Amino acid sequence: MKVDSSRLIKQAGKIAIIVATALAGMTAVTQNTYAQAPMAKFQAPGFYRMMLGDFEVTVVSDGTAMRHVDEIMSKPEEVRETYSHIGEELPAELSINTFLINTGSKLILVDTGAGELFGGGSSGRLVTNLRAAGYQPEQVDAILLTHIHGDHSGGLSVGGKRVFPNADVYVDKNDSDYWLSEEKANAAPSSMRTTFIQSRATVNPYMDAKKLKPFVGAQELFPGISSIPAYGHTPGHSAYLIDSRGKQLLLWGDVIHAGHVQFKDPDVTIAYDFDPVAAVKSRQHLFHLAATNGYLVGSAHISFPGLGHVASTSTGYEWVTAPYQIQGTL
Repeated sequence: MKVDSSRLIKQAGKIAIIVATALAGMTAVTQNTYAQAPMAKFQAPGFYRMMLGDFEVTVVSDGTAMRHVDEIMSKPEEVRETYSHIGEELPAELSINTFLINTGSKLILVDTGAGELFGGGSSGRLVTNLRAAGYQPEQVDAILLTHIHGDHSGGLSVGGKRVFPNADVYVDKNDSDYWLSEEKANAAPSSMRTTFIQSRATVNPYMDAKKLKPFVGAQELFPGISSIPAYGHTPGHSAYLIDSRGKQLLLWGDVIHAGHVQFKDPDVTIAYDFDPVAAVKSRQHLFHLAATNGYLVGSAHISFPGLGHVASTSTGYEWVTAPYQIQGTL
C-alpha cells in the first residue's frame, strides 16, 4: 500500500497543534488556580527551642506591640535618625518574648507577656504558642517575673483567673510592695494609675492563693537559676542568670526597648522607667557583664527570638544576633 506522506505530515501537524493547545490550557488553568489561592495571612507558631547544658530553653512569643519609640524615649531625634538610617519605619513593632526553662525536674517560665491587657490583636499569644511548643499552662511549676508591667506580668491572669494554676510566682519584693500597694497607687501620678490597676488584677489572684513568692536582690531561686538586681526600670526590676554545665543565658527583661539606639547609647531611657538614672546604671552594668563573660542573652523586646551576644566596641556596645540552630543547641 502506498503511503501518502504529505497527508500524514498534515495530520501529525494537526495533532501537535491540538496537544499544544491542550497543554497550554492546562498550564493556564494551573497557573490561574494558584493565583486564585487565598493568602494565608498568619505566621508559624512562635516558639524557638535550644539546649543550654542540660536545660531545654524554649523562647515563646507573646506577639508584638506597636510603639512610637521616638515619642517615649529620652532622645527622640537620635531615635528617629537611627531608625531612618537603617530603613526601619516608626512606629516600631516590638517583640514580646518569654522564656520557658525545662530543667528536667521543673518547668519555669520567665515573664508571661501581656495577656488580655493590650486588647489581643498582635499580642496575648503566649498560651497558644506554649501549647504549640508542646506544653500546657498547667505544667508550669514557677514563674519568674523580671518586673511587674503589663507586657511582662499581664499574662498571669485573664478575667481574674490564674492562667497558670499550679505555678508559684517569684518577683523582687521591691516590685510587689510597690505595684500591689493601694497606698502607693493613691499617691502615684495619674499616668501610672493604669499600671497599678493592671498589676493588682493580674498578680493578686496568685497572692490570694498564697502562690506569690517575693524575694530580695540576688538569690539562687532554683539550682542553676539566680536573680540579678537591675533596679531602675521598676523598683524591683531583675535579670535572671540561667546556668547549666557551664553554659549561661542572661535574661534581662526591659534593659532594652530600642536596641538600634540603646546599645550604642546606653544613656537613652524610656518614659516607663521608674528611676531613669538607676535604669541607665543597670543597663551599663548588664552590658558589661554580658560582654565580659560572653553570656548568651535573651531579650524581651528584641525581634523574636531575641537571642544574641553583647560585644564591646570602641564607642560602646553592639548586639550580635545568635545564629539559627536547626538542632536547637547553642
